[in-house]
Amino acid sequence: MTPRELFEFACRMRTTLTGIEIERRVESLVKALKLDECIDTMVGTELIKGISGGERKRTSIGYELITNPSLLFLDGPTSGLDSFTALSIIKLL
Repeated sequence: MTPRELFEFACRMRTTLTGIEIERRVESLVKALKLDECIDTMVGTELIKGISGGERKRTSIGYELITNPSLLFLDGPTSGLDSFTALSIIKLL
């Protein structure tokens, strides 16, 4: 799956938003997480090349943020990020 497909899936399964609202929320989150260039690239696995490690971490954060949670624990997804990306995530939160 691609980051776009993952975000849309999470939105459809975990919210009551309509199709247009889902599209808007996904696009907003993609821009905020700076995933524009990889939005339609397969995430991949250990055996299949996909998006980079930093993009994968930002995608996992976005997967949780897409539902607009009131509480969010971030441990694994934030470790190993470069300082610029970590600061961008903190500002987004």
